[in-house]
Amino acid sequence: MRKPCRKTYSHIPTMRRSMLLLVGWLLACMGVAEGSAKEAMVKFPGGKCVMYRLYLTDKRGTDYTLEHPSEFLSEKALRRRQRQGITPDSTDLPVSNAYLRQIEAAGLEVVSRSRWNNTVVAKARSQKAFRAVASMPFVRKSVKVFASPDSINKAIRSHYRTDFNSWDTLSANEYGTTEQQIKMLNGHRLHAMGYRGRGMTIAVLDGGFMNADVIPALKTISMMGNRDFVRPASADVFKEMDHGTKVLSAMAANVPNLYVGTATQASYWLLRCEDNSSENLVEEDYWAAAAEFADSAGVDIINSSLGFHAFDDKDADHSYADLDGERTLISHTASMLADKGIILVNSAGNEGMGTWKKINFPADARDIITVGAISPNGKNAAFSAIGPTADRRIKPDVMALGSPTAVITGRGTISRDMGTSFATPLITGLVACLWQALPQKTAREIIQAVIQSGDKQAAPDDIYGYGVPDFVKAYQLLKGK
Repeated sequence: MRKPCRKTYSHIPTMRRSMLLLVGWLLACMGVAEGSAKEAMVKFPGGKCVMYRLYLTDKRGTDYTLEHPSEFLSEKALRRRQRQGITPDSTDLPVSNAYLRQIEAAGLEVVSRSRWNNTVVAKARSQKAFRAVASMPFVRKSVKVFASPDSINKAIRSHYRTDFNSWDTLSANEYGTTEQQIKMLNGHRLHAMGYRGRGMTIAVLDGGFMNADVIPALKTISMMGNRDFVRPASADVFKEMDHGTKVLSAMAANVPNLYVGTATQASYWLLRCEDNSSENLVEEDYWAAAAEFADSAGVDIINSSLGFHAFDDKDADHSYADLDGERTLISHTASMLADKGIILVNSAGNEGMGTWKKINFPADARDIITVGAISPNGKNAAFSAIGPTADRRIKPDVMALGSPTAVITGRGTISRDMGTSFATPLITGLVACLWQALPQKTAREIIQAVIQSGDKQAAPDDIYGYGVPDFVKAYQLLKGK
């Protein structure tokens, strides 16, 4: 893990160094291993640079038309939309190539783009290079989103075990170490009905997937592919941090009697959009690019155990007033996903014991499932971030076991780790199973059924949301409609 400032995708609260040390001490007392990959300090690759987000006025000059959506959306994506009665609109059209050419002609490098937001992230050696572009008639607004540091933390690929530790061996039940976290959600009954996510595709948006390509327990996963949206890109997402490996394992690993995930028959895209070396506003652009790729590739569900609110540049920090699901680029993008027929399941954040306390961005988005963490006794984990949103919507939406969750680390061992990051994939995987069972339902219908099945549905609050969902009840609610 890098400098302990404001990363919120991690397995422990990270808002302040003192909080990190306190939680680390608590985890040590509880015998919970962190299991993070090793890191080393290296010079920032590519030298000094800055990046700006350019908001464009329109899409004139685009090479695409809505009459031919197959040129920018896969057949799988179009089928998903058609099944839910969704037709492509102007937000789906790629950014104007004519504008991109003018930006590049001005000496800037385009490093990211968002068709839904009609934005471009451009890079240059200094801020002076942006002066001419900012005055171009098709640029509505520009925002500084990145300034390179002198050096960064770089993950080092760790060794991994080819088998589990002897004390993890359990033969009394099918699920082994994951039994409690799945049965708490009544997921085992969905599994018994034959629903384990077959035919569903899940995109995992995270910061790295250390050894997920070689760990034996993950070799049976149906892997669609991987992409890196961070710039500069990693040479290998499987050599980056293991946070995404842990998240993936909670859904996809399938080692009967030892460790079984919530959606072992689903297919997975692994998308790196989190830069673990720094905390900058541009990571919201990377997240948006990953989400849009997931859409174009035909993904059904996105698992995002990521969240933001404070940055290395304090002028970029978000405020409580921004928690309305629209003001920030990341939350605005997240709020569009259901309109594209995709379900986003996002962690609430681990700021409950810090000064921020609230959910992070994009956990405030509309029409998503925001997940908080509980302990085995059903009580909320102290670190689990709370609501409501700025416009007084209930958040989090639901809760799952996150204090701790059984996961598989980048070293190939079973660990019990803490965080809303790991409660989230428990919900995501079972959402895939539920949607497999009822493929004719829309993204919004599935989202609402999961929320309505919560054990606090009659009296939701800003700590537990609608409570712990019962996926058999959600199934029955949908079957009755």
